[in-house]
Amino acid sequence: MKYIFASIFLSLLLLNSCSDSKTSANLPPASGLTGDIFLVMDSIQWKGPLGRVLDSLFSAQMEGLPRAESIYNMRWIDPRKLNFVLKQRRNLIFAVSLDQKTSGANQVKRIFTKQSLDQIRTNPDLFSQNAQNVFAKGQEVLYLFSPTEKQLIQHIRNNGKKLIEYFDIRERDRLTTSLFKSKQVKGIPEILKKEFQCEIKVPFGYQLVMNNEEFLWVRQINPKDDKDIFISRKKYISQEQFKRDSLISWRDEICKKYLFGDPDRSDTYLITETEVDHKPVITREISFHKKFAVEMRGLWRTNNFVMGGPFVSYALVDQPKGIIYYIEGFTFSPGKEQREIMRELETILYTFRVSSELPVSPK
Repeated sequence: MKYIFASIFLSLLLLNSCSDSKTSANLPPASGLTGDIFLVMDSIQWKGPLGRVLDSLFSAQMEGLPRAESIYNMRWIDPRKLNFVLKQRRNLIFAVSLDQKTSGANQVKRIFTKQSLDQIRTNPDLFSQNAQNVFAKGQEVLYLFSPTEKQLIQHIRNNGKKLIEYFDIRERDRLTTSLFKSKQVKGIPEILKKEFQCEIKVPFGYQLVMNNEEFLWVRQINPKDDKDIFISRKKYISQEQFKRDSLISWRDEICKKYLFGDPDRSDTYLITETEVDHKPVITREISFHKKFAVEMRGLWRTNNFVMGGPFVSYALVDQPKGIIYYIEGFTFSPGKEQREIMRELETILYTFRVSSELPVSPK
């Protein structure tokens, strides 16, 4: 995490809130729901340009969902009303510019030491600092600051994607811990290592549906949703296989062959939805455990329009083996909010490892 965010999270000398905090072992557990962020800032700045740019950033629509759902639920807290309970929220942001002189802004400024405030005034490149376990165990706190509101707004606009990614990683870390508290599904690690030369952690509650030399599918069916993970592989030939159209074609080929809306009817297969202009399939290049990968998000449906939902996938190569993998999570949960389901599926996908990353078995 430090490697990814070194470019934007610059160290300050000290924060009063950190220096006064208890050790992590003695703190209460962080409270709140996944996807909630509590923003502590002056009421005037919250209602003005600074508040609007922060709200629009974290409340933007998550890509790849059929209905509008914000990336995070942004909730504002007046600094003068920040009590013991609110301090324990899992995700906190403190935002202030030093040119704001109201009582609310002054309350936020008290978080910083005099040395830190001097640093902020003299170095306009400083704008953020992150800390963990400040008021509660498992908590993430982000401090945003600048000499002027105009400068802080510009910093946020320039680094918005990284700020979002920062909280995305923290939420994924928490989900990883909670998902794998119980044992994993038995048998799947052995199958993947032996037949696919890879690994993925499958939480307890999922069941193996199908596996062969090119495809493995696990599924968890609940009263309100159906969560699915599948892995496909084939020989790596060229970088052309990472292009959007190539990935969609590969996905559709696999779905038509193995994934059906009605298990008894092979003519009700899943396809990638590419005909809804305002919900396009989106691809982007990413670093997946420091390996090149392409992430794809979009919608799927059955070819007879009976079922549908969102999916997220990653394509990456095991260079020594000459294999390209396509791993995907998708859900069918009609009428339900799907943001957190997709966070869960994404978290599972991020446990995927290729052969070179697997532990070597003792001889």
